[in-house]
Amino acid sequence: MSKKLNAFAGLLALFSAALSSLLLVRNRAPRGFALWFPKLLAGALAPVTAVTGTVSALLGLAMGAPLTALLGSFSAVLSVLYVRQVTAPHDQFDRVFGPDWRRRIPPERAARMLPSRWRGWLPAGPEPRVDRDVVFWTLPGTGRKLLCDIWQPPAGVRPSGLAFLYFHGSAWTMLDKDYGTRPFFRYLTGQGHLVMDVAYRLSPETAIPGMVGDVKRAVAWMKCNAARYGANPEKIVLGGGSAGGHISLLAAYAPNHPDLTPVDVKGEDLSVRAVISEYGPSDLAACYYHTNQDKTTRNRPVRPAKENPGMARLMRKIMGDRYERLGFDKSMDAGSFLHLIGGHPDEMLDRYALLSPVTHVCAGCPPTLLIQGEDDLITSVEATRVFAQKLREAGVPVISVVFPQTDHGFDLMLPELSPSAQAALYDIERFLALMAC
Repeated sequence: MSKKLNAFAGLLALFSAALSSLLLVRNRAPRGFALWFPKLLAGALAPVTAVTGTVSALLGLAMGAPLTALLGSFSAVLSVLYVRQVTAPHDQFDRVFGPDWRRRIPPERAARMLPSRWRGWLPAGPEPRVDRDVVFWTLPGTGRKLLCDIWQPPAGVRPSGLAFLYFHGSAWTMLDKDYGTRPFFRYLTGQGHLVMDVAYRLSPETAIPGMVGDVKRAVAWMKCNAARYGANPEKIVLGGGSAGGHISLLAAYAPNHPDLTPVDVKGEDLSVRAVISEYGPSDLAACYYHTNQDKTTRNRPVRPAKENPGMARLMRKIMGDRYERLGFDKSMDAGSFLHLIGGHPDEMLDRYALLSPVTHVCAGCPPTLLIQGEDDLITSVEATRVFAQKLREAGVPVISVVFPQTDHGFDLMLPELSPSAQAALYDIERFLALMAC
C-alpha cells in the first residue's frame, strides 16, 4: 500500500510541477502557440495545483521521498504566488472615479457583485432570457444578414438600463458569437445589464474597416431598439476580447471617421458611453512586430485565405456543421497582416495608423477599461501601457489592469474557477455598474 501511495504522490507532484511551471514560460509567436493553451490551463488551474502540490509535498515528507516533497512544494509555491498576484487589489477606481465611487452603485446591484477578486467556484446565477440569431442588420444591396444574441436580465432582476455590446475574439478571421462566453454573460445579466453578443463579419469576407462598420451598425440598431429591451440609448458600452476589443476601441474612439463608417449609418448617433478591451491590440504595427510577422511573412508566399490544406480531419469532425462558420476552413495566413491590411508597416504606415486605436486618442474618447496579461503572445503589453498613458495625458478616464504571468485569452479558460478570469470580471462588473449610473 505504501508503495502505491508513494507512486501516486510522485505522479501527483510531477503533474502539478509540470503544469505550474508553465506559468514561468513567456511564449512568443509563432512557436509559442504550441504552449499557449497549456499555459492558459495552468493559470486557470492554479488553485488546483496549489492544493495538489501541497498534498504531494506533505505525502513526500511523510514517506521520506525528498524529490516528491520538492516538486510538490515547487508547484504549491508557484501556484499560490500566481493566485495572489493576479488577484491583488489596485486603487485605480479610486484614482479615476474618486474615493466615493462605491456609493454611486445601487446597493441592490452591489450585492450581486463578486465580494472579492477571486472566490473559488463562480456560481451560475439565475437563468437569463436569451433571444438567439436576432437579425440586427441586412447589408444594403445584398441578402447578407448580420446576427446577434440578445441576453436579457432574468425574471425578477431590475434592468440597469445599460446595454453591453460584445464582440468576440477572432484574430479577425475565426470563431463566432456564443463561444465560451456564457458564464460571463450569465453573470452580467444577473446584475441587470443587457448583453448583445454580435457575430460580425470576418476576413476575408470583409477587411478591418468593414468589421468596425459592423460594430457601428450594432450601435445604431441598439439605439433604435433600446426601449424595447429596457435599455437606455445613452448607456451603450462596447467591449470584446482580442480582435473584438480592437474593433470596439476603433468604433468608440472614431465614431464618425469617414474611412471607418459605412454609408448606411453615416449621420447616425454612433457615440457610446464607454468601451472595454480585453487584450485587444491598440497599435497594429506593434502587434505586427510582437508576433514576429516581420520574420514569418516577409519573404515567403502567402496562401489564399480560404485555402487550408493542413487543418486536421479531426478538427473538422469536432466542429461539425460549424467548421466553416467558425473560420477553420481558412489558411493560417488568413490572420496575417499581409491579408488583413495588405502590406508591412514600413510600406503602409498610414494604413496601420488608421486601423490603430492609439492614433484616434483624444480628449473626447469615452471612459475605457483595458485588461491584459503581461505574457500576452499576441498583444504587446508595452504597447498597451503606452496606449493607457496616452489616454491619461488626453484626460480620458482609463483603468489599465495587467495580470502577471498571464497569456492571451485567459478569460475564456475555465472562468468558473480561473483567478485571472474572475479578477477581470470583478473589475468589469464595477466599471459597468459605474457606467450604468
